[in-house]
Amino acid sequence: MIRFLIPAFLFLVLTGFLFVGLYKDPSLIPSPLIGKPIPSFATSTLRDPNKVITDRDIQGDYALINVWATWCAACKQEHAALVYLSEKLQVPIYGLNYKDDRASAINWLQQYGDPYVVNIFDENGRIGIDFGVYGAPETFLVDSDGIIHHKLVGVMTPDIWEKQFVPKIQQITSVAAK
Repeated sequence: MIRFLIPAFLFLVLTGFLFVGLYKDPSLIPSPLIGKPIPSFATSTLRDPNKVITDRDIQGDYALINVWATWCAACKQEHAALVYLSEKLQVPIYGLNYKDDRASAINWLQQYGDPYVVNIFDENGRIGIDFGVYGAPETFLVDSDGIIHHKLVGVMTPDIWEKQFVPKIQQITSVAAK
């Protein structure tokens, strides 16, 4: 009798875990890089294969690193919000063009606008792997020392900007002022 109860009990426990998982937000995937420096890299920029960009080139009071690609439908959806942030709010955004074709990516930016200060070209996805990228789009908030303070998995919107990123930026600037 007990040998029949053990599998039934295990089945109920697993079903419970799966049921709880249905109500979790997949965009809230924690990043082990929060509080740590961005991974070091040295690669070409998207627009100029002869120009090298490194992790040390990302400077400023704060900056966003946005992972995007032309094959990513959600990236196209978020693009207008990124253009708005870069133009209206003067937010420095660095693009990480992830596993993409250089010519297609350049054409895409010409067609939809270019909100990026510069684009890091990550043709084979190695830099994305170092960042812990699950897919595109993802956006990282980094401070002037290159420390990651926040990671968004999914589409950036003005509402998400206001609710998630602005408080983190205020926190960064208040700590820096002390």
